[in-house]
Formats: sequence, C-alpha cells, structure tokens
Amino acid sequence: MEQEWLSQAVRLAKENVAAGGGPFGAIVVRDGEVVATGTNQVTPALDPTAHAEVVAIRNACQAIGDFRLSGCVLVSSCEPCPLCLAAALWARLDRVIYGADRDDAAKAGFDDRAFYDLFDQPRDKWPVPVYSLPAEQNFEPFSAWLAKPDRIDY
Repeated sequence: MEQEWLSQAVRLAKENVAAGGGPFGAIVVRDGEVVATGTNQVTPALDPTAHAEVVAIRNACQAIGDFRLSGCVLVSSCEPCPLCLAAALWARLDRVIYGADRDDAAKAGFDDRAFYDLFDQPRDKWPVPVYSLPAEQNFEPFSAWLAKPDRIDY
C-alpha cells in the first residue's frame, strides 16, 4: 500500500513539472484513502511556502475540517525539507514517508542541506540576522491567549 502511495506522489511530481511547477508531489492518507494531494507551487503562486507537502497538509486540513491530522500519513516524492518537516510536526501527522532523499534533490539543484546545516550553527553565524528584541509588552499576546476561556489549544 505504501509503495502505491509513493508512486502516486511521484506521478504528481512529474505531472507538476509539465504544468510549470517544481518536481515535488505529496499526498495525505487516512484509513488507506487519499484525503488530499499537493504539488509544489512555489513559482506559479509566487509563494516560497507552497511546497508540495505544505499544500497537501493545507488541503487535507480543509478536507477533514481540522488543523490536526492525527491518524494521517504524509507521503512525499522527496525527503521533506525543514519547512515541510515542521509543518508535518505541527499537523500532528502519524508518520511521514518519502521517496528521493536530500542528496537526490541536491543533484537537481534543490540543496536543502544548506538549511539543515544552518540550523546546526549558532544564530550569530546565520546569513540572516534572527534575534529577540526585549520589550515589556512581548508576553501580552500570550497573556491574552491564556485568559481566553474558549481558546482551542494546539
């Protein structure tokens, strides 16, 4: 069954290349059935977050009617990058399965290793400055959240 899912993700990726998108496809499966699909839409949508896995997760959440995808599996044509892995974790997916790996992606010009390596370095070594600006009001949104009796925890 998993091999069939992977074949579908790979097929989506190849079709997406022909349609003008990137060479990535993903599906979300629950109870053996495909709930949603996604293809890389970064360049057509001018959206750097529109990776196939993120698109599939967004579509699955809409199809299921929940931001949690517990009980679901994400199947991707390629090893998810750090962005997509984070999205999978936030979605509470049961597991992630992929075909090609980061080395295969690098051969095609998609070198996610740079991001993996970046996260292993101290932030003061990053090419983009990322830092906290201390201020008294910084915790106020969290205080408002904690005081909201009808909040939906995630």
